[in-house]
Amino acid sequence: MKGIILAGGTGSRLYPITMGISKQLVPVYDKPMIYYPLSVLLLAGIREVLLISTPADLPLFERLLGDGSRFGITIEYAPQPHPEGLAQALTIGRDFVGDDAVCLVLGDNIFYGQGFSSMLAEACADAEAGCATIFGYPVDDPSRYGVVTLDAAGTPVSIVEKPSVPESDLAVVGLYFYPAGAADVAAAVKPSARGELEITSVNEAYMNAGQLCVQRFGRGFAWLDTGTIDSLMEASAFIEAIQKRQGLLVAALEEIAFRRGFIDAAKLSALADTMIGTHYGQYLKKLANGKIS
Repeated sequence: MKGIILAGGTGSRLYPITMGISKQLVPVYDKPMIYYPLSVLLLAGIREVLLISTPADLPLFERLLGDGSRFGITIEYAPQPHPEGLAQALTIGRDFVGDDAVCLVLGDNIFYGQGFSSMLAEACADAEAGCATIFGYPVDDPSRYGVVTLDAAGTPVSIVEKPSVPESDLAVVGLYFYPAGAADVAAAVKPSARGELEITSVNEAYMNAGQLCVQRFGRGFAWLDTGTIDSLMEASAFIEAIQKRQGLLVAALEEIAFRRGFIDAAKLSALADTMIGTHYGQYLKKLANGKIS
């Protein structure tokens, strides 16, 4: 399975912060925002990643993440000159994905909760077996999101983008698993009234074909969208609180790579040495030395 991170757009709701830097490079507490969606792909066991962003911002992501070898993965980069909808990421990534299943994650979404890795593993298996998976999260204001409605058996029966009268409170979050051929499905989607290839239309196509699974994030799970100043600050405060309470890092890419067996203790220790003057580096050093279980 391949992974795609869509980290484009102007981030205009965060101006003036993002007038000179991509939103996905802005820090969320102690690490760049892009670490959080990339950590999702690592947790899913995905080792081949395509990062899509604006032509101006791509060099900054390359400077930060390189070719991915420090995490035991490969990262490629592709430009999105003009944002034309989330589904465009699938067509941009057509050659990269090839005949594989693919996970698409948005660069400004953060996920945290018990059992997340198991949910990702199930979604990967379903995608390999030919079923797309989306994730639903109950919200107070569903009219702001794509909304999925389930029947009594948990089968999706409708998906509507920003409905004026929502039939459900389940917002579709920015994480999608698709079987092979997703680029063809996206290419067949007609642009919406706002001229974009809507990811909701892709999901609806799989639903109509009986090939859409929905996993629901339950009570105690956190889905954070960092698109506004308030939500960005709330996300930082949330990560700070979790890390200080538990003494563990959230979305530390080096740690996940180590625990997944992508890199060994010697590599982790060497990476820690490059940041040893920081709490982040000291944490990785303790992990490499077996002092963190």
